[in-house]
Amino acid sequence: MKKLYTLALAGLLSFTTFSQDTFSIIAVDPATGEIGSAGASCVTGIGAQGIIDIITDIIPGRGGVNSQAYVCIPNSNLNNAIDQMEMGASPQEIIDFLLANDSCASQNFNPEFRQYGIADFDTNGDPRVAGFTGSMADDYKEDRQGATFSIQGNILLNQTVIDNMEDNFNNTNGTLADKLMAALQGANFAGADARCLNAGTSSTTAYLLVYKEDDDPNDPYLRLNVGEQPSGTEPIDILQNLYNQFLSVSENDLAVSITLFPNPAEDVITISAESFVQFLYIELFDIQGKRVYSQANMQAPNGKQTIPVSALQNGVYFVKIATQHGERVLRFVKR
Repeated sequence: MKKLYTLALAGLLSFTTFSQDTFSIIAVDPATGEIGSAGASCVTGIGAQGIIDIITDIIPGRGGVNSQAYVCIPNSNLNNAIDQMEMGASPQEIIDFLLANDSCASQNFNPEFRQYGIADFDTNGDPRVAGFTGSMADDYKEDRQGATFSIQGNILLNQTVIDNMEDNFNNTNGTLADKLMAALQGANFAGADARCLNAGTSSTTAYLLVYKEDDDPNDPYLRLNVGEQPSGTEPIDILQNLYNQFLSVSENDLAVSITLFPNPAEDVITISAESFVQFLYIELFDIQGKRVYSQANMQAPNGKQTIPVSALQNGVYFVKIATQHGERVLRFVKR
């Protein structure tokens, strides 16, 4: 089992009244209870946030929804779908509700502009899936379901995008995250989102999200978000690199247990080992990988070392800790 690993790459933050998103996949794993989502789009003006929080939402242990194509920001149809899921509706029942109760003023509340993919577990733990593609979504458009997944896309170059994503998901052995990442790689070619054809990339922004069955809704097992990239930069390649980094981090890097508290933190963080150790060095990095703090050769009294963080901007940081036993990377949030 890997530790929680959250990374994001930033662009310029801005908002639009609606967003026309392209290819994505939502899936469950009956063997592990995991639920995950992945997607990419050739949008501009979306900035650092990317599309992850706009088109997808997951209830750990239950199911998830992808909502795309001319969506409002915030995505009221997505929020309503999750509400229906929490009340026990099946994927098809959720889609029927959304078609009868479109809540987005974009395109005059017309559900024929929308696209949905839903996957969940029923009360017996068996997977259920459903999808919908409105007649007014932009071509090429399609949604396709398998036993545990729904893939959907619009403004695609052609059917190859969906074919490749499905083939990669079905033919990849490994975890749900492995299969989702492989599915996105199936769309990693110029013009997968047709708007990015001239730029030579599939998209401008991409994400990968996985929840384990007992995860807190605000604390997923895996959340990788690549915000809007400049023209010519492939976000799925960046996402793959982030995923490779995630896979390289083991929960058992050290022979001693090391914790960090408080988390979130405002003024200081304390790094604590279960017994006396010498901290060879401690480094802090921001979400973009810039080192913002470094200290070496510390004799930590009672196995504790306190670091001031009040001067840091609010956000997510990573702490790299080296002792005589090895290295560990921990995550904390500055508020």
